[in-house]
Amino acid sequence: MDTTYYDHGTAAERWERGRMFFEAKDYAAAARVLGGLVEEVPEQTGPRLLLARSYYHSAQLSRAEAELRTLVEIDPVEHYARLMLGRTLQRLGRPEEAASHLRIASALGGEFEGARPAPPR
Repeated sequence: MDTTYYDHGTAAERWERGRMFFEAKDYAAAARVLGGLVEEVPEQTGPRLLLARSYYHSAQLSRAEAELRTLVEIDPVEHYARLMLGRTLQRLGRPEEAASHLRIASALGGEFEGARPAPPR
């Protein structure tokens, strides 16, 4: 497969192209663009999180899990990565493993078991 279109341009241009594909719901194309970008700038969490989300939405769940685990290693308190990892593990049929990540995400997001939102005024 020719990946010239997906790989050309600066990192900033590829980030914008990846976001454009994601927003257009072309998750597989977004993943193709973002995969190379993540290899180039592995320390940046934004492209890696969008890559994981692209994998998730295009049902590439094992790839999503791998990216999300890397994100959680880099930043253990990254709320959305924890949430996405939990949801990915649920979709992979691993609910027990998912539960701990979902609990952590809930706590990081300020949602605690048994807590009720304040009533509307």
